[in-house]
Amino acid sequence: MAKNNYTLLYIGVFMMLILTACHEKTVYHDYQEASSSGWEKNDPLSFHVPPIKETGNYVEEVGLRINGSFPFQNLNLIIEQTRKNTGERLCDTLVCKLISKQGYPEGRGISEYQYTFPLKTLQLEKGDSLYIEIRHDMKREILPGITDIGIKLSKVSKTQKIATRIQSQEDKQ
Repeated sequence: MAKNNYTLLYIGVFMMLILTACHEKTVYHDYQEASSSGWEKNDPLSFHVPPIKETGNYVEEVGLRINGSFPFQNLNLIIEQTRKNTGERLCDTLVCKLISKQGYPEGRGISEYQYTFPLKTLQLEKGDSLYIEIRHDMKREILPGITDIGIKLSKVSKTQKIATRIQSQEDKQ
């Protein structure tokens, strides 16, 4: 009898984990590794977002991992996106603050540091897919210390939309 209770407990915990995981609104999350000898300016990292299953607003984030050999406080990224089905092109510049003026990394980690930077919110239709290229726009042609670059695309929930509207109304006041 005790074995049955433990089995039911394990099944219940497993189901809760599955339901919690299904609640996550991330539709795409991938990292590309930069060259260990340094990320070249003319070597963009590419991401292919598969067709979206549901029309709505989607938040894009750029993930970044660096190590101690990164020589600057900031990193300038050029992000070019193409909607595959319409050919619409978007180009953004993202300035990522990585190291404080005192020389301390602002990311999470000990010897390698992870960062997440919001990029934009996109209105995507069912079936839309994206091709994204990211390259750096720094003085050096070959940039040491960048280990990985990633893209995360998450569907905005209704509560997030309401919170965003309230925040934007507060900003106007």
